[in-house]
Amino acid sequence: MKGIGKFIITASIIIGMNQAINAGQNFEKDTVKTNTGEIVITFVGHGTLYLNYNGITIHIDPVDRYADYTNLPKADIILVTHHHGDHFSKQTIDLLLKTETKLILTELCAEKFNGKSIVMNNGDRQLIDEIEIQAVPAYNIVHMRDDNTPYHPKGEGNGYVISIDDKKIYVAGDTENIPEMEALKGLVDIAFLPMNLPYTMTPEMVFDAVRLIEPKILYPYHYGNTDLSILEDLMKGDNCELRIRDMK
Repeated sequence: MKGIGKFIITASIIIGMNQAINAGQNFEKDTVKTNTGEIVITFVGHGTLYLNYNGITIHIDPVDRYADYTNLPKADIILVTHHHGDHFSKQTIDLLLKTETKLILTELCAEKFNGKSIVMNNGDRQLIDEIEIQAVPAYNIVHMRDDNTPYHPKGEGNGYVISIDDKKIYVAGDTENIPEMEALKGLVDIAFLPMNLPYTMTPEMVFDAVRLIEPKILYPYHYGNTDLSILEDLMKGDNCELRIRDMK
């Protein structure tokens, strides 16, 4: 009987956890019009989101700690920015794969995944279903670990610029306001920029990145417990539209 009691308690905990995840499945969504259709952005949480355009679903950094992926649409394209556990999950990717899914990984992710994938390094481009994907640098300059190595070394991670019809969406990955962002100046319609110390940027760094890139719309994401009002104050009067969504 003791063993049965333990089983019941454990099962109850698991069911409760699943209910908690399922309860959060009513994600915020935004729609962006293009010349030939609409992009629907679904905000899952932290660094995780997905896009749908004309029946094509693009999952970005899918991780099952933020959603029950058994109930989400399968992927036509999966983009993973880097190998840290809050951005890369093999078991979640396995849930989303179809036979024709194009899985884009960094080299370190591909080593951990040990399956069919496309490896992209900084500067690489891929054209998939008329959607162009460009991998751009994502790394730390200022914030370091105790051993004085960056949380995200240069060359290990990617940000991605996703060109869909006439719109360009920049999902920066885990990065700071690096000099390479200036190459995107005036080219990006929508930017997802991370803001979470000590791993990514301060609000001031995000504002500097906005000035480097000049996107039309900014979504701060991966922001944890950052005080969003600081960024809101910095952005007052800026031409870039700041949109706050639940992306802790």
